[in-house]
Amino acid sequence: MKVEEVAKVKELLEELEEKALIARVDSFMALNEGLETKKGEDYIRLSVLSFLEGLLMTLKMKYPEKGEVADLYEEIKAKRAELDELFRKPKMQNLQGPM
Repeated sequence: MKVEEVAKVKELLEELEEKALIARVDSFMALNEGLETKKGEDYIRLSVLSFLEGLLMTLKMKYPEKGEVADLYEEIKAKRAELDELFRKPKMQNLQGPM
């Protein structure tokens, strides 16, 4: 499965000389390879985006002066949140309290 955000994160990691993290991203992607047929493409994409969001959150703390880290974090966070909405169960109207 190809997720365009992975390439962006790996490029940023290359710039930051975070070679070990590039290996972690590659490993995570290898673990998820082929699962889209079992779990669904959107579910795996959500998993990948969540992983990348966590990674970038850590990098944001490590490199607070790097605006490109924060920008990419915000971009991926927004895409992950949008995709996450697909998997949220709708609230049942009759179980909510009076309005």
